[in-house]
Amino acid sequence: MSDTPVIGVLALQGDVREHLIALASADALTRPVRRPEELAEVDGLVIPGGESTTMSKLAVLFGMMEPLRERVRAGMPVYGTCAGMILLAEKILDPRSGQETVGGIDMIVRRNAFGRQNESFEAAVEVAGIGGGPVEGVFIRAPWVESVGAGAEVIAEHGGHIVAVRQGNVLATSFHPELTGDHRMHALFVDMVRAVK
Repeated sequence: MSDTPVIGVLALQGDVREHLIALASADALTRPVRRPEELAEVDGLVIPGGESTTMSKLAVLFGMMEPLRERVRAGMPVYGTCAGMILLAEKILDPRSGQETVGGIDMIVRRNAFGRQNESFEAAVEVAGIGGGPVEGVFIRAPWVESVGAGAEVIAEHGGHIVAVRQGNVLATSFHPELTGDHRMHALFVDMVRAVK
């Protein structure tokens, strides 16, 4: 049995290719995931950035929402970036009509908290558990975490706001590490998947 985990990227919308490349560079086997039967074949899953309302509606449309919730509850490691962070929240402060979440992290998030598209920025972010200095974070219409419950661990803040959280096998960042050449966040996630594989 290979020690190499198979990690999917939810391929309904968003920067799927960049995550596949980053995961492969961190020694994972990768594949896009669009259907429940593809979800059943992976050891872990990345939910990429994109538009959280659209992703939520597409997940329901493709019959993915309930299987995703079941796998997360069963302990499958999941990593959400930007819109993926919103989908992993138990509660959204200002949800759009019909917007659902997968859940997995006891946190309340605020959509587009760092501003509109033209207010996007890059920043060096110190992430607990990541050695070698700060991670370069790309913030694009990024959410932030308003508050976390007792089970969630804050692993990074920027400008006084929570931008990275971990709860058990679920990891989430406001920023897009896949858009930089720094794949340490993906390596951390691959290690999380390997630990439960």
